[in-house]
Amino acid sequence: MKCLIVFGLIVALFGAFVGYGYVVFTDLTKPLPKPEFKDDTYWGPGDAKDFVPDEKIYEFKLQVPQSEVDDLRKELNRTLRLTEPLDGIAFEYGFNTYALEQFVDYWRDNYLTKWDERQELFNSFKQYKTEIQGLNIHYIHEKVSEEAKEKKHVYPLLLLHGWPGSVREFSDFIPMLTKHSNITDYAFEVVAPSLVGYGWSDAATRPGFNAAEMATVMRNLMLRLGHKKFFIQGGDWGSIIGSNLATLYPENVIGYHSNMCVLHTPLAILKGIYGSFFPEKYLPSRFFVDHHFPVWDKWLELLEESGYFHIQATKPDTIGAALTSSPVGLASYILEKFQTCTNPGLKQDFGAIVTVFGLEAVLDNLMVYYLTNSATTAARFYLENVSKTYRDLQLDRVQSPVPMGCARFRFDLASVTDWQLRDKFPNLTHSMYFQQGSHFAALEMPAMLFNDFTAFVGKIGLHGEKRK
Repeated sequence: MKCLIVFGLIVALFGAFVGYGYVVFTDLTKPLPKPEFKDDTYWGPGDAKDFVPDEKIYEFKLQVPQSEVDDLRKELNRTLRLTEPLDGIAFEYGFNTYALEQFVDYWRDNYLTKWDERQELFNSFKQYKTEIQGLNIHYIHEKVSEEAKEKKHVYPLLLLHGWPGSVREFSDFIPMLTKHSNITDYAFEVVAPSLVGYGWSDAATRPGFNAAEMATVMRNLMLRLGHKKFFIQGGDWGSIIGSNLATLYPENVIGYHSNMCVLHTPLAILKGIYGSFFPEKYLPSRFFVDHHFPVWDKWLELLEESGYFHIQATKPDTIGAALTSSPVGLASYILEKFQTCTNPGLKQDFGAIVTVFGLEAVLDNLMVYYLTNSATTAARFYLENVSKTYRDLQLDRVQSPVPMGCARFRFDLASVTDWQLRDKFPNLTHSMYFQQGSHFAALEMPAMLFNDFTAFVGKIGLHGEKRK
C-alpha cells in the first residue's frame, strides 16, 4: 500500500511538473497583442511644454569648411603610436595595425585631397531636413522621373540603414530604384533617412529612444511627406526598425523587405535547436543548411564577433569618447566591422575591403561619423534596445499582418528559417537564399538586392494585395 501511495505521489508530481511546464511553454510562445504606443513623444532639447513644432521642410547640402578638412589632415599626420601585430597574425586580433597605417596614409594623402569630389557625390542626391517630435531629421528624398511615372508602377519606399553604416550605403542602390530605365515594372520614390543619432540627424536628448521609438519617428517622417502607405527595406538596425514599424503601424506599410531576417523569441530559439537535428526538413534545399545550422556554430560565431555589441549596450559613452577624440581610433573600430563583413575567405586578407566594397565608399561612410561626431550617439542606440523598457514590449512576439520578404545573404549574420519567421510574419510572401554576399548588401551587391526587392514587390499589388 505504501508503495502505491509513493508511486501515486510521484505520478502526481510528474503530472504537475509537466502541466506547469506546458503552461509556462504556452505562455512564453503564444503571440502577444499589439501594445499601445505613444506616437508623438517629444525627444528634443528642453521641456516639451515649451516646444513649438516646425513642420517646414528645409533643403540640406553638405558643405564642410576647408578648415575642418585641414584639421582632420593634421590629426592624421600625427605620429601613430600603434602596437605591431603578433607574428603570423592578420586580422584575428582585430584590425591589423599595418593595414591601419596604410588606410590612414591613403585617407590623409589621397582621399582628403579630393574631398570636393567626394562631397559632390553626397550632394548628388536631393537632401532635406525636417523636425519630427523635436528632432531635426536628415533624409535623402529622390523622386522618380515623369517618364518613369508614365511607364511604371510607382511606390514610396522607406530605406533604412544600420550601424556602422549610413545613407552612403545606398549611393548605388537608390538610382536603380528611381530610374525609369530599370528592367522591372516598378520605380520608387525613395526616402532614406539618417537614423536618429546618426549622420546629420539629431540625437535624442533623454534615455529611452529605442527601435520602437525610431520606427515611430520614421513613420511620422513618411506621413510628413504625404506617404500614408509605403514599402520598407532595411538591413542591420534598419531591419529591426522596419519590423517594429510593420508591427506597430501595419496600416501604413504596403510591404516590408529585410536582408537581415532575425527573430529572438523563445519559440524561435526552440525551433532553431530542433531544426539543427532535422535541417533539411525545414529548408527548400539542402544547399541552404549552412545559412542556419548548426545553430551552435552560429551562436559561437556571433559570440566571437559581438564584443562591440556588449560594449555599446553597456557603456556607450566610454567607447564613444575614445572614438570621437581620435579619427584613427574611429577608423580602426569601423573598418574592423567592414573587414569582418567581407566573407570568411577574405576577412584575413589585407585587400578585402578594397575588393568587396571599394576604398572610397568605406572612407565616405567613415567621414559621415567623423564629420557629424555621431559615434557616441549611434552607440547609445544599443543600450536603449537592451533596456527593460524595450524588452517589455516584446515586439518580436507580436504578429504583423504586413506582407514580408526576406533576402538571406550567405555570409551575413545567421537568419531564421521561414518556419520560424512565420510566427512573426504569417504573411511571409517572399523568401530567397543567396550563396554569396554579406552584411552590407546595398553597398556590396546593390543589383542583387534590387532584383530581390523588386521580386518581392512583384508578388504584392497596390495596398498590400497579392498579385495573382
